[in-house]
Amino acid sequence: MNTTTLPPRRNLPRQQQSEGDVRELILYIARSLADHPDSVEVKERRVPRAIILELRVHSDDKGKVIGKEGRIARAIRTLLGVPANRQRQRVILEIV
Repeated sequence: MNTTTLPPRRNLPRQQQSEGDVRELILYIARSLADHPDSVEVKERRVPRAIILELRVHSDDKGKVIGKEGRIARAIRTLLGVPANRQRQRVILEIV
């Protein structure tokens, strides 16, 4: 379990607030769907012009997080696009 503590939101620039919110949103959704919520982690990698969010879940939970024909994964990616578009950033979600 990733126990990274974020500083209080009011001290963060707007872009960092948005990124923290996106990460917390992914964690909340994935943990709600998973049978093993303690094994859910989100790691962030930055590449030029994009942020890659790597969602790690227990192998038994991958199907639940991806959903039938990828519908849940697609919905999560759609939700990620809203704050990313506001920041003119590209956010890529990888489920591993």
